[in-house]
Amino acid sequence: MPHPLDAAAVREWSAQTLDALGRARETIDAINVYPVADADTGTNLYLTAESAARAVEAACAGEPTAAQAVRAMAHGALIGARGNSGTILAQLLRGMAEEIAETENGGDGGSGGTCGRGEDDGEPLRRALVRAAVAARAAVAHPVEGTVLTVAAAAADAASAAAGDCAAVARAAWAAARAALEATPEQLPVLSRAGVVDAGGYGLVTVLGALVAALCGERPEAPSAGRSGTPGPGRPTNPPTNPPTNPSPDPDGGGRTAPGESAGPAYEVVYLLEAGDDAVAALRTRLDALGDSLVVVGGDGLWNVHVHVDDAGAAVEAGIEAGRPFRIRITHFGAQGGDRHAGRTPAHAPGRAAHRAVVAVVPGDGLAELCAAAGATTVTARPGEPPASGELAQALLRTGAPEAVLLPNDPELRHTAAAAAEQARAEGLRVAIIPTRSPVQGIAALAVHEPGRRFDEDVVAMTSAAGATRYGELCVAERQAWTTAGVCQAGDVLGLIEGDVALIGAQAADVAAAVLDRMLSAGGELVTLVVGAGAPGGLAEYLEDHVRRNHLAVDTLVHEGRQSGPLLIGVE
Repeated sequence: MPHPLDAAAVREWSAQTLDALGRARETIDAINVYPVADADTGTNLYLTAESAARAVEAACAGEPTAAQAVRAMAHGALIGARGNSGTILAQLLRGMAEEIAETENGGDGGSGGTCGRGEDDGEPLRRALVRAAVAARAAVAHPVEGTVLTVAAAAADAASAAAGDCAAVARAAWAAARAALEATPEQLPVLSRAGVVDAGGYGLVTVLGALVAALCGERPEAPSAGRSGTPGPGRPTNPPTNPPTNPSPDPDGGGRTAPGESAGPAYEVVYLLEAGDDAVAALRTRLDALGDSLVVVGGDGLWNVHVHVDDAGAAVEAGIEAGRPFRIRITHFGAQGGDRHAGRTPAHAPGRAAHRAVVAVVPGDGLAELCAAAGATTVTARPGEPPASGELAQALLRTGAPEAVLLPNDPELRHTAAAAAEQARAEGLRVAIIPTRSPVQGIAALAVHEPGRRFDEDVVAMTSAAGATRYGELCVAERQAWTTAGVCQAGDVLGLIEGDVALIGAQAADVAAAVLDRMLSAGGELVTLVVGAGAPGGLAEYLEDHVRRNHLAVDTLVHEGRQSGPLLIGVE
């Protein structure tokens, strides 16, 4: 059944957007050839959506209205926007938030600004998508067709013509956006030559697909990344082998240089700015004269400024004259059209052992101490507070090592870890991610880590050790729910193996012993038990004795993890 566009749906939309962009990130990066093949549009969109999702989660700690939830999403995107694509996405969300807020304040039809399930309850979403497209185009100094702006306009036109509830409006907007995306190579020669669609437009179709998923409970098919059946998310494409040289200096919508003309500016300058509307109007004029790809979004005294210039200092000085710039990021494009890391010193030179760091995400202080003792830098994940990609990227960079290995230790962090690694690589760090899904796999990987080995050999050894470790855990059910092992009640002890509920019981010791027996039935030489803060007294000793009596030649290691759950189990 379609869901109304209320605060709960906005929260689901933001979460679905982050997950969808995480899955599509590599594909979008790979088709990012406009204006240069710098392969960052997908990553920029993911980082922007991550900031938006965290803001929505914070807002939903209370009881927000739909408008307040969308406003939080827009504000989070604004302060975390990366690149032109992220900046335009922030403005699209802001346009939606403004329209939905006006609907709530005006009491349109008694709907309270919420799209419902009636015959024509999609009007607030129709107007919101139209206003979003208008706001985004107005924010770009020199709009170009065949970009995300074209895709947004097509979605808005379809939404305004669609009848029915908000789910029907969302479906119509997504379908039109996808069709417009497929036509982008016909509007931009640079895309046609590369055989790909616009990267920013692909990202917007992904965001609208997440909206459909939130409202309808169905995930739309991923769009094609190229006109000849190029794979969508999950099957990344390779960047074009001969990308066009120095096309228009505007990744996702603005710019005046025609594709194929002279090289664009050398620097990307981005900052947040506290300033009034009049000062920002003057700032736009000044920055437009300094460079290209100018996008200024925001309002109510807070703006996100993005521009490509040759004189980065002048762009920052213009911001200082307009107000108070902060979070200033200046990026040198380097060798445009080639490897964006070209010219950087390799982190590992053949013939010498480079210093190497390991960064591990851990759920408890005891695990942090254990991993630190093994030489890892740790990032502690608190219950309900997973680390953001920026936090992981900073942890990688703070090690000061030219090479680093990242252990996410949680399947829910796979997209976050990938985005963090991409940010660190952009700073010249050589990074590998070991796909650890549990802290016990991280412990196994750390046990075979050898900094003196060649980087690739060390990564292979750590990946092999993690992959050879089966993992399980105990947790306590918070509410009644359906599981793969049947229906559980609040307070039941759940035994999970490889992330799936395998057993339900009343006593932690009995469930843990049964989980161990199942895991060891496939063989094993070493059992690792990580005892959490919620474990009953004597649990580890009971399980050690159980293994000793029932599984000959199997050793047991016990660690005090002090994580929130009762027990983590590893079998090697």
